[in-house]
Amino acid sequence: MTGRRLTSLLAYVTTAATGASLLTGCGVLPGATGGSREPVTVMTWAPDQTQATNMPGMPAMAQAYARWINSQGGIDGHELRVLTCNEQNTGAGAAACARRAVREDAVAVVGSYSQNGSAFLAPLEAAGIPYIGGYGISEDEFTSSLSYPVNGGQASLIAGHGIQLAESCRKVSLVRPDTVAGDRLPDLLNSGLRKASHRSAIDIPAVEDAGEYTEQAGRARDKAGNENGCVTAVLGERTQTFFDSFRRLPSEGKNGGSGKKNDPVRISSVLGSVAQPVIDRTGGAHSPFEGAYVTGWYPEASDKSWAPMRKVIQEHAFADNRVDPADAGVQTTWIAYTVLKSVVEALDKDRITAEGITHALDRGARIDTGGLTPSLRWKYEDLLGAPGLTRVVNHKVTFQVVRQGRLVAEKPGFVDVGETVLSAP
Repeated sequence: MTGRRLTSLLAYVTTAATGASLLTGCGVLPGATGGSREPVTVMTWAPDQTQATNMPGMPAMAQAYARWINSQGGIDGHELRVLTCNEQNTGAGAAACARRAVREDAVAVVGSYSQNGSAFLAPLEAAGIPYIGGYGISEDEFTSSLSYPVNGGQASLIAGHGIQLAESCRKVSLVRPDTVAGDRLPDLLNSGLRKASHRSAIDIPAVEDAGEYTEQAGRARDKAGNENGCVTAVLGERTQTFFDSFRRLPSEGKNGGSGKKNDPVRISSVLGSVAQPVIDRTGGAHSPFEGAYVTGWYPEASDKSWAPMRKVIQEHAFADNRVDPADAGVQTTWIAYTVLKSVVEALDKDRITAEGITHALDRGARIDTGGLTPSLRWKYEDLLGAPGLTRVVNHKVTFQVVRQGRLVAEKPGFVDVGETVLSAP
């Protein structure tokens, strides 16, 4: 066989293997860098094609990031290899992904989503693998000594949302999951409302996976009242279902809401329950979310700080509709890989280990995310220390509002909610 034919055959086999690997959703993204420095293997997981919350954009963003960084020569000369895994929204799925990360010598799990913290953290902790930039949906992410969160989780969002609503709402109805995790949300929201000497919200628990919420929607509207009333729903992917039920309530006034012509009930939520992709899917400027208040972790999607991420997506994931730059999961993954890049560059070693990354973060490596978050550092004195949230170092949020179908800043910059979270019962 000639050298040319052998080269062609090898190229074909390599391409086919790569395609098959990526189609599984649990493959390795190969890089193109060389040199004496060893590759850095990490994992990103998220649920996909499940009946509950799905976050396919997070592993897809990780793959795009690897293609980009490897085209630049890798991270400090290290080829970045990204393992991806479908966490399946189950404890068994999360544990399986974590065990695979251990088995394949991943030095970190980066920019991932899972509600099953206790299932995946035990295998990671046993192997000493750090969990960098989880989405912030599991309380375990904020207590494990090997977890390095880049946002303040749902607790910061809800506490901040109370502060945001206190400025405009006379009464607030809160519709939230009737779960153990949901039971904590009223106290957090009320801690924010009390910052403005506001009365407590009306608590309306609801089944997390219901097909409609007409009863809860009617009660929420009635309790919010006719004068500057606000209805906030924090039901994850079912938030859209709730506000669809809310929109279909029989009209009580000319404005279709509260019975006062010029003073309808205002709706609101937090990032993760409402995001730009949801607004786009439900009608944009004609969406039921038009005018809604939303509290987020990061600047609005149009902020110039996201320009580097948008460029990477455009050049390395332009045909992948899973990667939406306005999606909070995609944004979290980008920030998490920014942390990884900064730490690997600071280590400046031929071989990167999980222990080395953890040691650098614990010793106070300071991460600049380009304005997407405050400067991040996980030394003891930087930790918030709130019960169940001991690992929080970023307790700042942003206030946004939906105008003409776009999430835009209601107030510029970040709002620090650390003291508000600490004051919650």
